[in-house]
Amino acid sequence: MRPQGAAMIQKPTLLLLHGGPGADHSLYKPAFSALADIAQVVYLDHRGNGRSDRASEESWTLAQWADDVHAFCNSLDIQRPIVYGASFGGMVAMAYATRYPTHPGALALVSTSAQAASHAEAKVSMFDRLGGPRAGNLARQRFIEGDTSPEILRAWLEVALPLYTRTKTDPEVVKRIVFNPAVTAWFNRPGGEGRVFDLLPVLERIQCPTLVIGGELDPMLPIECQRDIAAAIRPDLLRFREFAACGHGVVPDAPTEAIALLREFIQSSVLRHTASVTDRHIGSTW
Repeated sequence: MRPQGAAMIQKPTLLLLHGGPGADHSLYKPAFSALADIAQVVYLDHRGNGRSDRASEESWTLAQWADDVHAFCNSLDIQRPIVYGASFGGMVAMAYATRYPTHPGALALVSTSAQAASHAEAKVSMFDRLGGPRAGNLARQRFIEGDTSPEILRAWLEVALPLYTRTKTDPEVVKRIVFNPAVTAWFNRPGGEGRVFDLLPVLERIQCPTLVIGGELDPMLPIECQRDIAAAIRPDLLRFREFAACGHGVVPDAPTEAIALLREFIQSSVLRHTASVTDRHIGSTW
């Protein structure tokens, strides 16, 4: 609740789903604290990820992670959450919103993809553009040839990971992350869900306002992936924004502009929901 004149007004809940898989919510702090005046900001580590319980490998699926979001909200009596998912978190958010279409109040999908294997050549091209032949070759080995050996992943962390964003990541931020590499390995194993999932055909089930944003210099999940998502969502529900000079996650490269856009989206979604409730109330009165 927040004070407004003589009343206490209930804030909407902003539920943040982190990327990975395997990482935690710490990358969202402190940037998203700027939204605490208009929303109750809740940070969730997916099962098996970060600081959450590990559970079993068999439960590390998009369907289970989506069910966890729904169950988490119901356990805390969070109604009509605004669910923000970046990268892998966006995949979970889409799985949740298509499995429980009437549950979310709004979605924000950032630097994510609805298809596991889409636009692989675009990834290779962007890594080559940003990091030269070595980065491009690593991307080809990983995304075209399917090589996720420990040797490739070690080289990836050294060569490719720093290219995700245009703003250099603070080393202290990386040190704060609690990471479970077993989730990454399981999700992206040969034949694993990370290589085969396809949510694009079911995005038409989404029934809430949806903000889709991406960076035009994102090598990991290129802007083409977000364009696919935007094209699959009902136009009356969609807001789509491309950030020209930004990489993966957008917020690290354009924090002021991206947070301002999210703030406006939260506020407009709340107004839209309030108007909808009022319309239903008037209709039932008549």
